[in-house]
Amino acid sequence: MSQSAIEVRDLVKHYKILERDAGLKGAIKALFSRKYRIKEAVKGIDLSIAPGERVGYIGFNGAGKSTTIKMLAGVLRPDAGSVRIFGIDPHEDRIQNARQIGAVFGQRTQLFWDIPVRESFDLLREIYEVPRAEFEETVAWFIARLQLEPLLDVPVRQLSLGQKMRCELAAAFLHRPRVVYLDEPTIGLDIDIKETIRAFIREISDAWGTTVILTTHDMQDIEEVCDRVIVLDEGRIIYDDRIETLKQTFNNERTLEITLDEGTTFTIPPSVTGLVTELASETDTIQLAFNHHEISSGQLIREIVNCNRVKDLSVVVPKMETLIRNLYQPEVSA
Repeated sequence: MSQSAIEVRDLVKHYKILERDAGLKGAIKALFSRKYRIKEAVKGIDLSIAPGERVGYIGFNGAGKSTTIKMLAGVLRPDAGSVRIFGIDPHEDRIQNARQIGAVFGQRTQLFWDIPVRESFDLLREIYEVPRAEFEETVAWFIARLQLEPLLDVPVRQLSLGQKMRCELAAAFLHRPRVVYLDEPTIGLDIDIKETIRAFIREISDAWGTTVILTTHDMQDIEEVCDRVIVLDEGRIIYDDRIETLKQTFNNERTLEITLDEGTTFTIPPSVTGLVTELASETDTIQLAFNHHEISSGQLIREIVNCNRVKDLSVVVPKMETLIRNLYQPEVSA
């Protein structure tokens, strides 16, 4: 049996948060008498991720995503449980672990602010002891795929957000790490740059067998980059499976958008009553929700057209955001 890239058992992390009254009086009181409450950020997480997997690790703000990633990277020490990254404890052997991981954490830079990007890459080569030939080959590949040529002689502080993020990604993959953690790598970027970054991550992962853990609020990132999704809620995993399985499980609902001829009224045929729900109505536009396993799109359209004067209609498949939302409301999606 091959070794897991990431193996986590019963991972727990708590924070002590100071509670104090507001204002100057509260601040003075806290100097002499302090009260704390315990915030359970991560509550007994188990994970097993294979080499080369691309996993979306998602959840609402405060769900415990960033805390988990920081423990996997060795930045935070767990209060309980175990973490192994290709067999290495990231907290006990931080140097060896750092050689096999890469990371992009939001807006925090690993590039050197006042020097050109090219020199930042050279410094990172020295830090990670990357052989010169391998380094040159890797940089040439990154230049071609991320359009970095015009940026190499520009100081990092002069780069736009999109330019900087492309350089940050190159820096994270520069030493060909076995695992890369990406925290919101496309936040604030335009569509073209997002597409470039998503394609780059997929290609690198496929070419090198790199394991990628991606946290993001952009569900398009998850859908286009990842094969598996893990959903976190209040420090616990509530879903862990393939994205295709998620779609098959929660992708039953469709929306039929109907535009009527001007001045006509809408009638739901008696034969489909109970199978569809009217979501919204404007002057000449109706939205109907229906379960496509109970009634097919074609059957519903035929019934609607037979009873109404229809100008236009379309079937809308729910987006990834809707599928994830259903995970938090199983009673609604059931």
